[in-house]
Amino acid sequence: MSKLESLPGRALELAGSIGDTLRDRVPDRAIKWIETGAALGALKTGGRVATKFVRRNPAVAVASAVGAGLLLYAVRRQQRKSREQAIEGRATRVEAKKAAPRATSKRARKTAAD
Repeated sequence: MSKLESLPGRALELAGSIGDTLRDRVPDRAIKWIETGAALGALKTGGRVATKFVRRNPAVAVASAVGAGLLLYAVRRQQRKSREQAIEGRATRVEAKKAAPRATSKRARKTAAD
């Protein structure tokens, strides 16, 4: 194996070790900021891609929006229907009984007498 062939593997290995070292030495708060920045960057890029797609294919975008709206309408209608239906079940009546008087302890009688 020549040095040129092993160079990309070595570079990946080095980048991995640097990333692990940074993760260990950088405080948790800073890593959260980095993750947030990466998420915002991905969101921004995704927004650009979606905008380009809608500009090139407006019919597909409209059809998907209508489909999503119909799906949402069907789900809400089903939820409303299930809330209005009577709940089927069986009930058993339990007769109330008077509680038997409790026996008091010596300590309770002593405190009550004082």
